[in-house]
Amino acid sequence: MSSPLIVIAGGSGFIGRALAAEFSARGFAVVVLTRSPRPRKDGIREEAWDGAGTGAWTTQLERAAAVINLAGKNINCRHTAENLREIAVSRVNSVAAIGAAMVQAKDPPRVWVQASAVGFYGDTGAVACDEDAPAGSDPLAEICRQWEAAFTSAKLAATRKVVLRIGFVLGRDGGALPVLCQMTRMFLGGAAGSGRQYISWIHLADLTAMFVAAVMDDTLSGTFNAVGPNAVTNAEFMRELRRELHRPWSPPAPALAVKFGARLLGSEGSLALVSQRCVPERFLEAGFPFRYGELAKALQDLCRP
Repeated sequence: MSSPLIVIAGGSGFIGRALAAEFSARGFAVVVLTRSPRPRKDGIREEAWDGAGTGAWTTQLERAAAVINLAGKNINCRHTAENLREIAVSRVNSVAAIGAAMVQAKDPPRVWVQASAVGFYGDTGAVACDEDAPAGSDPLAEICRQWEAAFTSAKLAATRKVVLRIGFVLGRDGGALPVLCQMTRMFLGGAAGSGRQYISWIHLADLTAMFVAAVMDDTLSGTFNAVGPNAVTNAEFMRELRRELHRPWSPPAPALAVKFGARLLGSEGSLALVSQRCVPERFLEAGFPFRYGELAKALQDLCRP
């Protein structure tokens, strides 16, 4: 009997690599859709796709148990009008391409798990947002709204659909944490701006477990906040990181300095200054077992040799 197949679109990045390894370890066959496929020795196959059109990759959906879509241009860039357009188009087009292929499939996957982001809520200040909170009004919130609208518009009666609004993912080998650790070790671990902005963080292991639950638990459908249960302020986050890395207090970086530094690095300062305080209400209601519900435990796991 053949292993059930998982197709991961955009699976060559930080989160995708973790998901591919996890599902492979659980006995699934894994196909990663990527712009630059390469041979692998870990049993995971890569198939070419451009994130927008059809092609040979669509045949993989005919025998897949599930498809996970992570595809889209990274938001860690300057948020010029052109880059924002590319971020939006890359997300919407990938959803449309998968949706069109699934409509044509004779036996489409029984579940489609679609990535979104807590940027959907915009800058929430200190207001805690569950999954019923409205969309924000800034450019990234509008992109998330379009992203999810494209997913919702795909009418697939035989496919269970799940959206995961992903927060600030903490991992050893990708995302922002290694950069923050490097800065903190260099005694530059102060808060960004006022430090009062909230960070809805999640350990990569818990995020991976959420994707596994979304695929394997037939009772899960609709939209979920994929964040830990205890959001913290930026000042609290950096204080805990300094404690874990045995560094003293560092002065905060003024907002203007954060924006200027981000510009020099080709990024966007608002990514560190916006406040998003989100609650994983639906995962909590479902009894999801967080391994790393407290920031101190998460950083201890990720920052120590």
